Amino acid sequence: MKRAVIIGDKILWADGHPPGHPLRPERLQNTWDMLQAYDALTVANVRIVPPRFPNETELTSFHTRNYVDAVRHLSQGTKNVNPARYGFGQGDNPVFPGMFESEALKVGGGLVGTELLLNNEADVVFNFAGGLHHAGKAHASGFCVFGDAVIAIQKILDTGRRVAYIDIDAHHGDGVQNAFYDDPRVLTISFHESGLYLFPSTGFEHEIGTGKGKGYSVNIPLLPYTNDEAFVWAFDQIVPPLLERFAPDIVVAQLGLDAHWSDPLTHLSLTTHGFETLFQRIHDLSPRWLAVGGGGYEPTVVPRGWTLAWGVMSGQQFADELPATVTDGYSPPLLHDAEPAPLSDMQREQARNGASEVVKRLNKLLALG
Repeated sequence: MKRAVIIGDKILWADGHPPGHPLRPERLQNTWDMLQAYDALTVANVRIVPPRFPNETELTSFHTRNYVDAVRHLSQGTKNVNPARYGFGQGDNPVFPGMFESEALKVGGGLVGTELLLNNEADVVFNFAGGLHHAGKAHASGFCVFGDAVIAIQKILDTGRRVAYIDIDAHHGDGVQNAFYDDPRVLTISFHESGLYLFPSTGFEHEIGTGKGKGYSVNIPLLPYTNDEAFVWAFDQIVPPLLERFAPDIVVAQLGLDAHWSDPLTHLSLTTHGFETLFQRIHDLSPRWLAVGGGGYEPTVVPRGWTLAWGVMSGQQFADELPATVTDGYSPPLLHDAEPAPLSDMQREQARNGASEVVKRLNKLLALG
C-alpha cells in the first residue's frame, strides 16, 4: 500500500470565490463530504494533514513581491491599488474578501505535501484544493490567483530533483509551462482542448520550450468532443516514452475534471471511467506524486471524480452506489457515469483522427518513436 496523504481542513473551503463563481468553495467541501461518506480517510495507510500558510519567500519564489503585496491589499479592501493592473476585475478574477488568505492556503497545502514527499513521509499526496495553473508571475488569470503547482515544483527543484508535470485539465496549463519554459529540469505535459476553441488560446504543439528547455514543454491540443478512447490513447502514446526518457524523481499531476462531457465551460467528452483510467496511468508511471485539483465546474462531477482519484492514490475501491448521506442532486446516485458521453459516430471519428494527427506531429517534433 502506498503511504497516502490528503491535504484537508475545513479552513480550505471556509472562504473563497463568491457565490455564482465557477470556482466556488463548495466544490471542495462537497468532495470532502463524499470522501468522508465513503469512509475513505480512515484506512491504515492514509493520513489527513492540514495546510499551512506559505511565507513571503515561498510566495515570491514564483510571484513578484509587488503582486503578492497587491493581492494582500486588494483582499483587505485597499482602494489605492488598481486591480486591473494585476489581472483582477469583474468576471473570471473578481476581488473578494479574504482572497489573500484563501488562495495562499492552497499554495501552503501543496508545500506541505511536497515536504512530506521530500522527507520520505509519503508516497502520494493529494492537494485537491490546488491546481491553479493559469496564475502568472504578476497577474491573476483564469480564476487563478497564486500558482501553487509552480511554487511546489520550485521547492522540489531546490533539492536538486527533477519534476515531470502532467496536466489533464481541459484548459492549457499555461502558467506552469511559462514558469519553466527554459528549464530542462522540468518536463511539462499538458493535455487540453485546443486553444483554437478554448481559453487561454495557447498550448499548441510547436510550443516545445526555449533555450536549454527546448523539448521539455509538450502540448497535446485536442479537438472538441474528444472522448475517453481518444484521450487515453493519446496519453499512452505520449506520456510513457517521455517519462522513461526524462526519469523524473517526482511527478506533479493536475487532475482538473472539466474535460467531462457535461462540463458547462468546455467541449471535451470524457466520462468518470476515462478519468479513472488516466488517474491509474499516472499512478503507475510515477515514482512519487503530488496530485493537485484544478478545474471542473459541473457540481455532480467534481466530488465523484476526485473521490475516484483518491481511491487510485490510496489503493481503495468504493461501491458504485453513493452513500445515502451524499445522494442529493445526483441522478442516478452513482460514483461512475451510468452512460457514455452522448456523441455521434462522426464526432467520435473526428476525435480519433484529431488525436492521431496531434500524436503524429509530436512524434516528429520530439522524436518519440
